[in-house]
Amino acid sequence: MKVLIVSDTHKKNDNYFKVLQMVGPLDLVVHCGDAQGNEDLLKEGTNCPVQVVLGNSDLYTDLPKELEFNIGKYKVWVTHGHHYGVYMGTNIIKNEAREKGAHIVFFGHTHVPIVDMTDSDVIAVNPGSISYPRQSGYRPSYVIMEIDRFEEIHFSIAYL
Repeated sequence: MKVLIVSDTHKKNDNYFKVLQMVGPLDLVVHCGDAQGNEDLLKEGTNCPVQVVLGNSDLYTDLPKELEFNIGKYKVWVTHGHHYGVYMGTNIIKNEAREKGAHIVFFGHTHVPIVDMTDSDVIAVNPGSISYPRQSGYRPSYVIMEIDRFEEIHFSIAYL
């Protein structure tokens, strides 16, 4: 299984569509918020489900604030992250994920990519921003999650 995780496109979608072409067939796309009214457009050009949550810049939309679902045997919680102190680290959001029984939390907001696997029970994944990166080097980023034939997960932060 192959999942594309993106966030914070802020109506600038060219890089998103480039990535869709580059990464090949996908089973799922997860957008961690701040699509700014382009959630329907983001679903075009994909042959798989696209899950999008509400970000702090998503006004006048009926997107869900959070989502919970399974990817393979893993329970995933998706939120934008702005209510969980993500600029200060991943402790708060990981604790909330634990309370929800999630194995993985996908979030955005900081525009800086991270795959935090420091705890064995919860993995925190922020794909950064594919449109407005803020990390050193300022390269647009996204994350690919793959589940292998043994049902083990693998994450890779990728850059344009």
